[in-house]
Amino acid sequence: MQTFITKSYNETVASAAAFAKTLPNGAVIGYLGDLGAGKTAFTAGIVKGLGIDADVSSPTFAICNEYRGGGKVLYHFDMYRIDSWDDLYSTGYFDYLDSGAYIAAEWSENIYGALPDEAVIVEISKLSENERAFKIYQKGENG
Repeated sequence: MQTFITKSYNETVASAAAFAKTLPNGAVIGYLGDLGAGKTAFTAGIVKGLGIDADVSSPTFAICNEYRGGGKVLYHFDMYRIDSWDDLYSTGYFDYLDSGAYIAAEWSENIYGALPDEAVIVEISKLSENERAFKIYQKGENG
């Protein structure tokens, strides 16, 4: 398990970019954290760390944003409105999961049972307006 605190958006992006370099190909990342915790900022860092040149935005209305570059692909999901297996199937999540691409899923508590056992869980806590605490572990570990 890894834990760290960041004090700004830029520090969150830099920490996530460094973390991305440790991810295996096709890793699935599940985020746990309240609204405004920094899930999209962390994803921006992962995208940067994977060498993908893209402006990252919240997939709230698109359900899934796709980022490609440097021979890598990351699918960024928002699972906030997913309430059932039917909802999850309608997103195409399982097809994306089988693609071998990286997946980052915001609000993954809504799909926790559908995350692979080797998924990386990133718990984010908002400590103040700018400070965030991160706890990173593999699904199934006692976070």
